Amino acid sequence: MKLNHLALSNYRSYARLECEFPSGILILSGGNAQGKTSLIESVFYCAAFSSVLSQHDSQLINFHSLDEPLAVARIKASYERDDTSYLLETRIIRDASLPGAPTRKEILLDGQKISVQKGIGKFPAVLFIPQMTAIIDGAPQERRRYLNIFLSQSVPGYAKSLSRYKRILTQRNALLKLIAERSSNNAQLPYWDELLVEQGAFQLLHRAQALTFLNERAASVHTRLTNNGELLSIHYQPALSADNIADDWEMFSASTLPDLEAIKATMRKNLQIAKPREIARGVTLIGPHRDEFRIAANGIDLNLYGSRGQVRTALLSLKFAETDWMERTMGTMPIILLDETLAELDEQRRSDLQSWLNQIPQGILTTTDLTHFHPDFIAAHTVRTVENGLIREISGLKRADEL
Repeated sequence: MKLNHLALSNYRSYARLECEFPSGILILSGGNAQGKTSLIESVFYCAAFSSVLSQHDSQLINFHSLDEPLAVARIKASYERDDTSYLLETRIIRDASLPGAPTRKEILLDGQKISVQKGIGKFPAVLFIPQMTAIIDGAPQERRRYLNIFLSQSVPGYAKSLSRYKRILTQRNALLKLIAERSSNNAQLPYWDELLVEQGAFQLLHRAQALTFLNERAASVHTRLTNNGELLSIHYQPALSADNIADDWEMFSASTLPDLEAIKATMRKNLQIAKPREIARGVTLIGPHRDEFRIAANGIDLNLYGSRGQVRTALLSLKFAETDWMERTMGTMPIILLDETLAELDEQRRSDLQSWLNQIPQGILTTTDLTHFHPDFIAAHTVRTVENGLIREISGLKRADEL
C-alpha cells in the first residue's frame, strides 16, 4: 500500500493542493494552524469517509466556497495496492439551492461511483491525533466509534452491518414506543428481534475478536514503551443483557471466545428477559449500540484515573496494535498518520517510536518542532514545511539542531 499523489480542492483551508508522496516517512513541519492536521485528516478521510475532528461534513468545505450555489470539496488519492494502481475520489457536496438539504458525499473508484460501504477498506490507514485520547478517557460512544471505524476498514461486511443495524434499531425503538402507548401489539416484535440479533451478533463477534488481538499486542508494545513499568489490559463489556451483567462478559474472555450462534442465542434469551423494561422505556437495551470497553494500566482504569501521559502512551500502544491487526486481516500495511505524536513523549519513547517508524513502508508525521526527532531519523527521511497551506521540501538536512 502506497499513496503516490493527493489532490485537494476546497478542503478546509486548502483552495487547491497537489502533493506527491515518497515511500518511507514524510515529516511535515510548521507552526500551528498552517494546514498540517488538515492534510493528515484528508488522507484519513479516504479510508473512513468521515472526519474524527468534525461532527458534520459541511465543516470540511472551504468556507470561501460556501457562497457558491454548489460548494464541493474534493479529495483525490492516487495509490498502489497489491501491485495495482487506483484513483479514489471523494466529493463532499453542499447544494445551496436546496435549503435544509444535508451535505452529501460521492465516492468514485477509478471513475466509477461506489457506496461508502464498498469504499471503506479500499484505502487502509491508521490515524493518531491528540484528540483521539477520548478513545481512552472519553465517553463510551467514543470507543464504539473507534471500533466501528477501524473494523469497517478491516472486516468485510462490517460497514454494511452497521448501516443495517442502525435502521433496524430505529424501527424497533419506534415499535417499542407504539406498544407502550398501546398503538400496536407485540406481534411484530419477534421479527425485529431476529433482525437485531443477526446484525448485532455479527458485530459483537468481530469486536470481541479484534479486542482480544488488541489486548495482546497493545500490552506487549506498552510494556516496552513504559520500560516494563505498566501492564496494559483491555476489558470488553458487551451489552448482552439490559444490566450488563459481568457473567455475560465472561463468554468473551480470551480463552473462550464464543461462536456466532452462541452469541445469537444469548441475545435472543436476554431480549425476552428485557422485553418489559424495553417496552416501558421505549428503547432497545441490548446490542452493540450499548457496548463498552475499558483500558487499564496495572489494573487501574485509565478512563477514571489515567494521567495525561499515561493516556497518551496507552493510545500509542493501541494504535501500534491496530496497525498489526489491519496488516494481518487486510494483507497490507496501512498508511500511518501521526499528528504531533512525539510532542509529549519522553526521550526513550520517542526513540522507540522512531525505531518502529523506520520499518514501515509509508507514514506521514506532523510536528511543530523538528528537534523532537533524532538527527539520523530526519536525515533518512523526507522533510517538508507547511506554511499557510503551501508545502515546500527541505533538502540536505543532517542535524536537527541546525534547523
